[in-house]
Amino acid sequence: MKSKTKNKKKRFFGRLTAIALALAALCSVMLPASAATISAWPRGDASDRVHTHYENIPVTVSASAREVSDCYLIDETTYAPLRSLCDAVCTCQVSFDARTRTAYVEADGLSLSAQDGSYYIVANGRYLYADTPVRILDDGHTYLPIRLLSRALGVEVNWDAGTRSVRIDGSFSPILSGDRFYDPDTVYWLSRIISAESRGEPLLGQIAVGNVVLNRVASREFPNTVWGVIFDRRYGVQFTPVANGSVYAAPAASSVIAAKLCLEGVTVSPKAMYFLNPNKAASFWITYARPYAFRIGTHQFYY
Repeated sequence: MKSKTKNKKKRFFGRLTAIALALAALCSVMLPASAATISAWPRGDASDRVHTHYENIPVTVSASAREVSDCYLIDETTYAPLRSLCDAVCTCQVSFDARTRTAYVEADGLSLSAQDGSYYIVANGRYLYADTPVRILDDGHTYLPIRLLSRALGVEVNWDAGTRSVRIDGSFSPILSGDRFYDPDTVYWLSRIISAESRGEPLLGQIAVGNVVLNRVASREFPNTVWGVIFDRRYGVQFTPVANGSVYAAPAASSVIAAKLCLEGVTVSPKAMYFLNPNKAASFWITYARPYAFRIGTHQFYY
């Protein structure tokens, strides 16, 4: 009997060892391939005072038959001067706040702001992300990725690989406002859970927390609304802020921004389903039950 018991114990611990080794192999991957788009965002000072080495890209606006000068290929992205492109597409007023290094555009149906070094712009209350940042070049003008700015203006960018030039098609049609695009209830709860779980974390970490919630909404294993995911109790309370009531507190401004960026499709990972702060967690079942994905700030994320 003792011999059989020992053999059972050996087999049991052998299985645990195999599981631990498999999880260790998964944990060695720091970031998923899908996170590459914004895994390093923000990347320090995005301002660039030297652009003489950039390739000049011809840009023509079809509707006005105007050429937009001083457009450049930077980091494999075509940049256009904010004022010049807006003037070629619509009638607008452009201003600049030197203190915050922020450019503003006002046109019929459009209100836009773009801050030097930021990886997103705000257009009609919408938070639009780009892989490369807003830049002020050595000519003192504010430059934006041309596709990002064109999205806000409601025009289409067409790249001609043969001539290495850009044609802007369509007429000015300002982006739908945030009041009409974002569901208020979704923003309300998503921003609150992001704030309660990751207040003080870098914006990228707050976005990742929002991603987890939205990834669950999209999964058949969880409720199909943000509120439903946050207050899901099928396997016990899912989020600590629900248990301690902090989810009801007013969210930090950065968390509202993170929520809206998430709702615009900005993602660190479309597969991360869990996270925890190892310094505060009361339970660590995720660490051995789910594959490790990546870490941002104080949070570890899991698939």
